[in-house]
Amino acid sequence: MKTNQYIVVVGCGRVGAHVANQLSRDGNSVVVIDSDGTKFNDLSPDFSGFRIEGDATHIAVLKEAKLKKADVLIATTHEDNVNVMVAQVAQKMFNVPHVLARVFDPKREAVYTQLGIDTICPTSVAADMFLQAVSNNAGRNERVES
Repeated sequence: MKTNQYIVVVGCGRVGAHVANQLSRDGNSVVVIDSDGTKFNDLSPDFSGFRIEGDATHIAVLKEAKLKKADVLIATTHEDNVNVMVAQVAQKMFNVPHVLARVFDPKREAVYTQLGIDTICPTSVAADMFLQAVSNNAGRNERVES
């Protein structure tokens, strides 16, 4: 990743705040958008970016975030529909070169990929990790019948 990118993070829950904090620490210019201003409390004291309280599905909010200048948009809300809508708008209207969206429903993951949106699906990631852990542990903890 090139240094000092302009990155817009939509959603300031646990994931969004964590990502925004780390990106800020790494020297990037970060703008976080959330409709709930209290969510900004999850940002660390050393967060050097900007906070915008507003609905990212509104074009005016995205313009306020200067999305046209963004190198990356990361949509991390708890709503798949919001994430894909914001991601598509970022791609099509604001020409953001790299768009990522969190998607909870694995069935939607393929659709987003066809739209050219990189996705992270916590459901699929967790399932894969559980299956890998079971596979890696196969035969280790066999029960002893008495």
